[in-house]
Amino acid sequence: MSIESAIEAIRKFHGDSLTESLSRLEEDIIGASAADSLEYCFERKIDDDFVASALAVKKVAGEINIIIHASGILHSLKDILKKGEVVQSVSLGAGNTGRKFDLETNLQVAEFKFIDWKGGAESIRQNGLFKDFYQLAEYDTKKAKNLYVVGTHYPLKFLNGGRALTSVLSKQPAIYKGISDKYGSTIKVVRDYYEIHKGSVGVIDISPYIGRV
Repeated sequence: MSIESAIEAIRKFHGDSLTESLSRLEEDIIGASAADSLEYCFERKIDDDFVASALAVKKVAGEINIIIHASGILHSLKDILKKGEVVQSVSLGAGNTGRKFDLETNLQVAEFKFIDWKGGAESIRQNGLFKDFYQLAEYDTKKAKNLYVVGTHYPLKFLNGGRALTSVLSKQPAIYKGISDKYGSTIKVVRDYYEIHKGSVGVIDISPYIGRV
């Protein structure tokens, strides 16, 4: 069964509400014998193919973030590359796979964050965003340095905010030490660091380039 067919089968099983669909199934199956359950599942196409298709979709879904990251970068290149600009290296998988940045061209280095920001408690996402901003900010190059995000409102709100660096970098002690050693104890919250480097690192909305206008 193809992924498309598998998704369609799961959609039908899900119905308008998975909770309601499961509730009906639970009620229907009460009192069923082995023969009854076989007939019940046969009528609803709950068979080996269906279970296998659900497992196949689960496997793909487990890697969906990597797929979004890779396809998002590739699809956006047609819009973010300027005339005469060419790709020198790209990292499409999880992490940077030995490369410094997600994208390096003859004109820019860049990181990409394909995150739908909600504006709530997003500390883990914020931590990752700050790490990418830091790595771009501290990189010694004459090329442009860009951080591409899906919508700039919440990322910029965070970068201009007062969250303590001790919190943001609690799992990145080397980065925290690097900032403390270089800038001293006056750099205590995110906006302190952002103010220093906001002119050298662009935070750019990639939404128009990935069909998210």
